[in-house]
Amino acid sequence: MIFVDACFGKKTPYTPVWMMRQAGRYLPEYMKVRDEAGDFLSLCKDPQKACEVTIQPVDILGVDAAILFSDILVVPLEMGMKLEFLKDEGPVFSKPILNYKDLDMLSVEESAKKLEYVYEAIRLIRAKLSKDKALIGFCGAPWTLATYMIEGKGTKTYAKVKKVLYSEPDFLHALLRKVTDALKLYMQNQIESGVNAIQIFDSWASALEESAFFEFSWSYMKELCDYLKARYPHIPIIMFPKGVSGFLDKIDGNFDVFGVDWSTPIELAKEKLGDKYVLQGNMEPTRLYSKEAIDIGVDKIVKVMKNRRHIFNLGHGILPDISVENAKYFVRLVQERTSI
Repeated sequence: MIFVDACFGKKTPYTPVWMMRQAGRYLPEYMKVRDEAGDFLSLCKDPQKACEVTIQPVDILGVDAAILFSDILVVPLEMGMKLEFLKDEGPVFSKPILNYKDLDMLSVEESAKKLEYVYEAIRLIRAKLSKDKALIGFCGAPWTLATYMIEGKGTKTYAKVKKVLYSEPDFLHALLRKVTDALKLYMQNQIESGVNAIQIFDSWASALEESAFFEFSWSYMKELCDYLKARYPHIPIIMFPKGVSGFLDKIDGNFDVFGVDWSTPIELAKEKLGDKYVLQGNMEPTRLYSKEAIDIGVDKIVKVMKNRRHIFNLGHGILPDISVENAKYFVRLVQERTSI
């Protein structure tokens, strides 16, 4: 698989390319299946439909890897929290985690069992996906999940979780410990079910100052990597902490690929981490609104990363109003411009 080879820094005939959120709302085919499912969470819980929408962008766009269709919040959901996806509001936990009593209600072992619908989707996808295409499994980083679990929903201020971080750090560590243990089992089961690579998303890493990031986020992500690498050294791991360009000097760990977000100059990531890890990214997602902007963005990254270990991606997820034609153009352009 060209994608897996690239993750391990092997020479490939061109730079493989995929996009975060590539199975999503910009595709009419996806919207049709989602409408049939009834709602987003029902789609996540239907292995047949999750399989269908996972494979759609591989067939339609020609990307070099599929990423499992699911959501990072199915883990706290199946640990025992009540989750709803509300129109114009997004995911909401009606009863956030407030104290140790709430924490004791969460089950690590039960969550791993209840997520069987994810594992079944993986088995179906791997059976139908072309053998030369990789299937990427994923999870949210413990810090990102804990933030949702304490805040109850998305946040711009992180006030609730950061109040806990500075006033009750032991409680936050206890929550992060439980979430990390659940993720270990979840990722292990994804690998056993057939994924070829893992990506760990820390979408809210940028909420933390440096010392807090390394204590409350990165340390748990590294622990998860160590756990998986000890058992599955043949499975590449991609780390994607968003918005940590100021901390790159101190990034370390037992993983293979560092995902570079669009706000981090690719030159900086190359300088700080390019000798240690394969880099993934990092074109600004809104460049996909214009073919001219795509040309400029791709050419710049190709020039910077020429003859260096690289996987092409956007620096965050594809937006729902991007045209399918432009998404196809982006994928073809990368594959053509980087061909040997």
